Amino acid sequence: MNPRLFLVLALLLGPLLAPRPARAAEPVAPAARTILVLGDSLTFGYGLPDPATQAYPGLLQQKLEARAAAAGPSAPRWRVVNAGVSGDTTSGGLRRVDWVSRQPIAILVLALGSNDGLRGLDPALIEANLAAIGDRLTAKHPGLRVLLVGQRMPVSMGDYAARFDAVFPALAATRGWAFAPFLLEGVGGVPAMNQADAIHPNEAGHVRMAETVWAALAPLL
Repeated sequence: MNPRLFLVLALLLGPLLAPRPARAAEPVAPAARTILVLGDSLTFGYGLPDPATQAYPGLLQQKLEARAAAAGPSAPRWRVVNAGVSGDTTSGGLRRVDWVSRQPIAILVLALGSNDGLRGLDPALIEANLAAIGDRLTAKHPGLRVLLVGQRMPVSMGDYAARFDAVFPALAATRGWAFAPFLLEGVGGVPAMNQADAIHPNEAGHVRMAETVWAALAPLL
């Protein structure tokens, strides 16, 4: 072969034939894990213009997404499922728990009990129902972590209020669950945090509730 032609071919083909360094594998985002928030109208976001984004479970989702974005593409991803139903009690939650937990769940936020208390239901029944919900889901989803969100009754309800309030911290301690002492901390009884009915939180109230739940949820992530 003509030496000059060989040199030209070598210059043209050399870069194509030379071994190339291996490309680093692109980081793969892990599959999102599910946080199920089981509650009543306070969880559902009753009366809000857009419960999907303004109720505290939706605000928790926003916090999780911001946290993941700051941590990078390989950070754990979480999906919050709002399973709040207006008017629901602990008995109602127990009846529907299998239906709302058909997909794998990593964390249960258990925020039921306020309607039981307002109806004056036996605190022993409330405790039994909450325990059964947590135990059933723990058996169904190995490795599940439970965050129990405390509820309180007005002091005007006297001895009943004291017995009701005591259910939640005692149950969390017995089961070894994470615990947020009071869902309506800084919200209940504060006009600026509630709608006209003075019962259901407004947008500002849900922001405050999200902060309360987040403080107990973040260590479980």
